[in-house]
Amino acid sequence: MNLNGKTVLLTGSEGFIGSHLTERLIRAGANVRAFVLYNSFNHWGWLENLSPADRSAIEIFTGNVCDAYAVRKAMKDVDVVFHLAALIAIPYSYVAPESFVMTNVMGTLNVLQAAKDVGVEKFIHTSTSETYGTALYVPIDEKHPLQGQSPYSASKIGADMMAESFYRSFNMPVATCRPFNTYGPRQSARAVIPTIISQLAAGYKKIKLGSLSPVRDLTFVTDTVEGFIRIAESDASAGQVINIGTGSGVTIGELAKTIMELMDCQVPIEQEDQRVRPEHSEVMQLICDNKKARDTVGWAPAVSLKEGLGKTIQFVRDNLHHYKPEIYNV
Repeated sequence: MNLNGKTVLLTGSEGFIGSHLTERLIRAGANVRAFVLYNSFNHWGWLENLSPADRSAIEIFTGNVCDAYAVRKAMKDVDVVFHLAALIAIPYSYVAPESFVMTNVMGTLNVLQAAKDVGVEKFIHTSTSETYGTALYVPIDEKHPLQGQSPYSASKIGADMMAESFYRSFNMPVATCRPFNTYGPRQSARAVIPTIISQLAAGYKKIKLGSLSPVRDLTFVTDTVEGFIRIAESDASAGQVINIGTGSGVTIGELAKTIMELMDCQVPIEQEDQRVRPEHSEVMQLICDNKKARDTVGWAPAVSLKEGLGKTIQFVRDNLHHYKPEIYNV
């Protein structure tokens, strides 16, 4: 599929990955309808950071994916759907699990149903490597069992199964993109990399983190976005779940040391109890097997960890006012 000239509905467009994907879709020549969560300030999230030319090239639709009527209205004349809207903060899912079910499961159902009713040409659903839970083997391929180790991951498993059911039940052209840990400019303050960088950029003499031993596979945001594009363009991706990740892992402790080296500062790390996940909820190891992405849609990562971290450090330094390093961002 060529995305040029296609009308694309992008839910979660105002978020971290969504805003980068919006820019990439504009470059691809798509007509982008950016679904933004309604708020009384009429604030469009990270879409506010787009260039004036890019902002004028998109159509903003404000609503909530939990409102089936609003979703049906947004879906009018749409050819392709990228569904990224979700609640994603794992610590907050311990506090408000019902909100995660409503947004991630029911919201996904609303978008799938509306897309089915208009007969979209392709539906790209967003999963997460958190659905795998702690690795039973590495690297993790798409056949790895799914484990609900947090209310967040459980809700995403439910959403993934809903997407699969629409492919199997209605022959709907649904593909699931399952990114491992994405990082880069515009990532929210609650994520570990902005947490480390913002504390260092603020000049703290020690930084506070959670567990340092979990291993994560870190993919720069432009690489993740390219994975979405390749999956959308490929006819072979329909009905498939496709991992997007580098295939390399790093512990949180090692990651913090690398960031300190790049920022030319060395400070102690204090483990703070409130930042540590419950014992049976922590996912200890996530390393991606990306063979399917390479073979099926021709995707491979292009940005090294140090290069990506360098770009992220510069962004956080330039936008430190967006972060609150003095508190634990849930």
